Amino acid sequence: MTVWIVSLESFLQLLISRLEWVMLFAVLGGGLYLFVHSKGYPLFKIKTAFQLLFSKEQNKGISRFQALTAVLAATVGLGNISGVAIAIHMGGPGVLVWMWITALIGMIIKFYSCSLAVQLRVTEAQGNPLGGPMYYMQLGIKKWGKPMAIWFSIAGLFGVLPAFTANQLTQTFMDVVKPDSFLLLGEFQWKLIVGIVLSLASAVVIFGGLQSIVKVTSSLVPLMVSLYFFLGLYILLSNAGEVLPTFGLIFSSAFDFQTAVTGGFWGLVLLGVRRAVFSNESGVGNAPMYHGQSQSSKGTDEGLVAMLGPLLDTVLVCTITGLVVIISGAYEVEGLNGIVLTLEAFRRLFFGFGDQLLMLMVFVFGISTLFTYSYYGVKCFGYLTQLKWGNLYNYFYIGSIIFSALATVEVVIGIIDLSFALMCIPNMIALVYLSRHVKKEMQDRKWLQ
Repeated sequence: MTVWIVSLESFLQLLISRLEWVMLFAVLGGGLYLFVHSKGYPLFKIKTAFQLLFSKEQNKGISRFQALTAVLAATVGLGNISGVAIAIHMGGPGVLVWMWITALIGMIIKFYSCSLAVQLRVTEAQGNPLGGPMYYMQLGIKKWGKPMAIWFSIAGLFGVLPAFTANQLTQTFMDVVKPDSFLLLGEFQWKLIVGIVLSLASAVVIFGGLQSIVKVTSSLVPLMVSLYFFLGLYILLSNAGEVLPTFGLIFSSAFDFQTAVTGGFWGLVLLGVRRAVFSNESGVGNAPMYHGQSQSSKGTDEGLVAMLGPLLDTVLVCTITGLVVIISGAYEVEGLNGIVLTLEAFRRLFFGFGDQLLMLMVFVFGISTLFTYSYYGVKCFGYLTQLKWGNLYNYFYIGSIIFSALATVEVVIGIIDLSFALMCIPNMIALVYLSRHVKKEMQDRKWLQ
């Protein structure tokens, strides 16, 4: 079993090493092109974006607030709490700089992708809107759109599996509660039990469909983000003297000359891009699948709201996590990685029980992520087959939660990174090709002259 796992890890790393440069060029290169194409104007419309977030239109679909909170339920959570720790563990404090840069570019990417998700979409038989990368590819790119949409949807079936979330939730439970230390069952049995409980809890919500998912996430996400923000803020204020030196360490590590000379510089950049893409999913194409269901009649309205995603989940939440991890010094302890590393950092800096508070938030974040990711897979499977068959994917999804609870973190990270890269490539090509549709609407609305 161990040999099989090691072989799978090696195979995944081989594939990822071939694709990561393509993903780097697609996200950064494509994002910079869109930044120039829009003159960076959307970044100056943050105030308008927040105003649009809390306004509604009397059309069919979900509200902009529901769409954003559903997306944040998938991105704010273990990607920002555990993923940041993994990045710092692997690349040091400087990796945060590249996550921030990717997040700003990601805001522009999400503006374009979610604008297109509303501009180029179809309508279900019940009159509800249905949008996402597969639809703007098919409708906007006449010759190659359909094959690209199929490619994207097949990769999406695996990219949106709950591998990372279920794995890290299980690891959190085992590390904090340590049930095998006082009960007769062993570690494997406890992981299996946690996996079964998570799958049952997820099934209750996801089989209720889109409305059930957005109803739960719009209630949970704002509360949990606020709690995490204030917990992190308290820790940073309590260690105020360490904050500025930590920022200095982050920037000096990001542009360290010795790192560049020894050949590790681009590895650091790649790691930051990969973890930022995993954190906010910009360029991957997940967010447009929710935002494409929005009530918005104007694509650029939805694009502005979607742009808030990377601002909140990467610039805000990832920064808090990164500062806490670095100030605590836990990232320098051998053997700590992923959620275990973040738990140790919060335990050190919050009266010895910060890990228990974090565990509670992680479970709520993680459960909400399990809910929202299922809908991405339903849309991909429904596109590849028939819309009415989309919900069949949920049975496969629920079963995969149990497998993910038992797998190693290296395997699940490899599966997600590979799948995200395969989703990102056709999506970024489509965004660059179709960017004229978004620019035309911006010009029609007198945003650009």
